[in-house]
Amino acid sequence: MDEPLSLQIDSFLQTLAVEKGLAQNTVEAYSRDLNGLAGFLSARGVKNWPATREIDLRLYVGALRKRRLAPRSIARAIVAMRQFYRFLEKEQLIQENPLPQISERTAARKLPNVLDGDDIGKLIAQPDPATPLGLRDRAMLELLYASGLRVTELILLLVHQVNLDGNYLIVKGKGSKVRQVPFGSEAREALFRYLTEVRPKFLRGRQSQYCFVTRSGKPMTRQGFWKGLRQHRLAAGIEKRVTPHTLRHSFATHLLENGADLRSVQSMLGHADIATTEIYTHVARDHLKRAHQKFHPRENNSRKLPRK
Repeated sequence: MDEPLSLQIDSFLQTLAVEKGLAQNTVEAYSRDLNGLAGFLSARGVKNWPATREIDLRLYVGALRKRRLAPRSIARAIVAMRQFYRFLEKEQLIQENPLPQISERTAARKLPNVLDGDDIGKLIAQPDPATPLGLRDRAMLELLYASGLRVTELILLLVHQVNLDGNYLIVKGKGSKVRQVPFGSEAREALFRYLTEVRPKFLRGRQSQYCFVTRSGKPMTRQGFWKGLRQHRLAAGIEKRVTPHTLRHSFATHLLENGADLRSVQSMLGHADIATTEIYTHVARDHLKRAHQKFHPRENNSRKLPRK
């Protein structure tokens, strides 16, 4: 690899880690992607970044596809390239950005699994709020769907990060980035009941900084939450596979379907790049297409246009 290529990559990665605070796994993934790009360019005789041409980058994406990489890996490589060339522009290391507009279809990104409103309602209704465990699980499901938290953010949520007066959370997400996330009245009621009626019983006088705890007073685990979610999904009769991220996906998609702007959803989800959030616009559009095909009289042969 030509030395100038690797030097600029190292400088960019340091910026990601120090200034933007991205998680180490993300930085390492970007490093692999960009060093792969640099190796490809070097083999084509490109000795520095200003010498990169649009055709070089298109051929690189094509090479990734020929290697049959996972769609998410290709999508991530494109995001890494996009951010890197923005960095080069900002640092005035290139005069013109050669990266072409590569559509998301090029990366063949898999659309996230989403539940409709009825299934969400059935799932959240399964935990019995008349029991301590049921009330805790109801609070967790309500909060997960109301806020779009990652499951790790949910189980690591601390009591002092919950503001019941303002109906919002202070969440520490990926790369130690802190964001404020609102939640609604249904989640607030379930959360208030859990915190006042159940959590003190589980702790039995002991102290814990964690919001959600087990019957023995220990912090809730990912495995414990997954197990409970599976049980509630089966009890609700939902055939789709449901993971904690399904509720996060549903949260984002339902907001966009009901008119929320993309930047607001990006902020609530804690996405560093809006390109990550844009995937939900595809899900929302697919939902509208299905609704049109199902209910428009010219799309459904079983329906007839009204007579005049």
